[in-house]
Amino acid sequence: MTRKERDSLPLIPRVAANRLSRYLRHLEELSNRGKATTSSHELGKALGVTAAQVRKDLGYFGQFGFPGLGYKISNLIPEIKRILGTDRAWSAAMVGIGNLGNALLRYKGFQAHGFRISALFDINPKLVGRTLEGLTVEPVEQMERVVQDRAIELAILSVPASAAQEVADRLVRAGIRGIYNFAPVQLNLPEEIAYVSIDLAVELEQLAFLVSQRDREPVKRQGVEGSKSVGDL
Repeated sequence: MTRKERDSLPLIPRVAANRLSRYLRHLEELSNRGKATTSSHELGKALGVTAAQVRKDLGYFGQFGFPGLGYKISNLIPEIKRILGTDRAWSAAMVGIGNLGNALLRYKGFQAHGFRISALFDINPKLVGRTLEGLTVEPVEQMERVVQDRAIELAILSVPASAAQEVADRLVRAGIRGIYNFAPVQLNLPEEIAYVSIDLAVELEQLAFLVSQRDREPVKRQGVEGSKSVGDL
């Protein structure tokens, strides 16, 4: 897709874009199983949303299904990739090669979905100069030059919170267009910089909340079932 064609796509809520990624993963799984078609009902049931929501999300971008037939998976997968911008390869820099950065670097899912790690950076002199996954760890002082020389557009940030803003500022000056932040801090970035932040502790807090909520639900139901109104007495 050309930049002009991409710019012509309608703007949609982030939550809808997130669902598109989930639809894509499920469609790829269905394709790997040899399935040729699916329906909004099947997609919705698999991912915990309504069929109407699936149709609405896809309907932002046109008519992809056929009445009585559903969606042809081999057609829908490239369409969703086009919408998400993953119909081409993206070059990314990994900044911070500690324990988390090392784990992310070895994650094969990035490459499988078109994201190529093209540069590594760290402030630790013991790491600078080492070769990991075929790439040499560069000092952060070389960030602007390396990012521009290798036409890198995205950055994955896995540095301590205390260093995250300074590193992000360097990335912006270097010409990075999007930052995927794993540091547990909110970054102050220009409006034109795309930004996704993952705080692993926050995600665990949400998981703890969901478990706690499920623990409370039987008690609430029992309270409702066991209660009596004045008219019952």
